[in-house]
Amino acid sequence: MLTYPERKFTSKHQCLLYNCGVIDYQTAWIWQKSLQKERIVDRNIPDALVILEHPPVYTLGTGSSLEFVKFDREQHEYELYRVERGGEVTYHCPGQIIAYPILNLRHYQQDLHWYLRQLEEVVLRVLALHDLHGYRIDGLTGVWLAERKIAAIGIKVTSWITMHGFALNVCPDLSGFDRIVPCGIVDRSVGSIAEFIPNIDVDLVRGQIVRVFSEVFGMEMLDGQKFLV
Repeated sequence: MLTYPERKFTSKHQCLLYNCGVIDYQTAWIWQKSLQKERIVDRNIPDALVILEHPPVYTLGTGSSLEFVKFDREQHEYELYRVERGGEVTYHCPGQIIAYPILNLRHYQQDLHWYLRQLEEVVLRVLALHDLHGYRIDGLTGVWLAERKIAAIGIKVTSWITMHGFALNVCPDLSGFDRIVPCGIVDRSVGSIAEFIPNIDVDLVRGQIVRVFSEVFGMEMLDGQKFLV
């Protein structure tokens, strides 16, 4: 059961932060759906931001084409899930920081394109803190760095409540991407921050994501773990 802080609304929207470690995909997926459902039922519940990493796992968007999966799905050692987000196939593993925002877009803008650009903005600002120049590509969702995709984004919005989010490659083992065509983009490879900044501190980047996310969305972060019962 969850209890929530009894606090008066301030000038900033409140957001419960769950800064977690490595959580298996299915557990996190079920949790996301639960957080979203609670906020669809009760719009007064504060937004939530879940930060975590996953063990090696592949996910397909709701309309993803299996032609971008190179391995035998019956014989492969890693899990593969088809989920309700947009986008094509992608790969998650430790060293890749994932942000799952559960936001009520009525508090911001009821515009999915605006929301996607804001998620990209979070990543761009985090990269800039390391003097790395990330950029967008017209017509594609995500963030690139030196011609390599460094952050993938896929969302699902129901009754203007978001779930899923973005995955930023900090220092993952990129070999898992070799078994797919990441995001269905055949002419661009995947990269990581560690290729530009060896020994990058994952926990440092986690903290930067939280801070920048609160700035971009103009929110007050609360420690969500304090309200878990």
